[in-house]
Amino acid sequence: MEYNKLISVTGMSGLFEMVSSKNDGAIVKSLEDNSTKFVSSRVHNFSHLESIEVYTIRENVNLADVFKAMESSTENLPSEKDPAATKAYFQKIYPDMDFDRVYASDMKKMVKWFRILKANDVKIELTEAPEEAE
Repeated sequence: MEYNKLISVTGMSGLFEMVSSKNDGAIVKSLEDNSTKFVSSRVHNFSHLESIEVYTIRENVNLADVFKAMESSTENLPSEKDPAATKAYFQKIYPDMDFDRVYASDMKKMVKWFRILKANDVKIELTEAPEEAE
């Protein structure tokens, strides 16, 4: 499974692999229970994980950079149900994060998604953009 094929769907919990896209939606496969279903683009929005950015006190960073920091950290993952512990965790592993603009619900989602990625042995790496000819 490749990181660049993973998406988040508004209104639906977890992460999904895009199997196929259609004019009116997409066929997605859940990484949690491996169920496959059609999701209408009229009702839901899709966000590729590669395109999600996180606010920092400097320039925004890609979500993959935060996941890599989580991966290389020796800290234990916090419980998603404890917002204070989750915030403390991110203050230790990614202190540049802008905690005024990144909400507790966002941090909770990052922890949940990271657990899903690890459970599915997904290698967290961005697709390289092709070099443009001069």
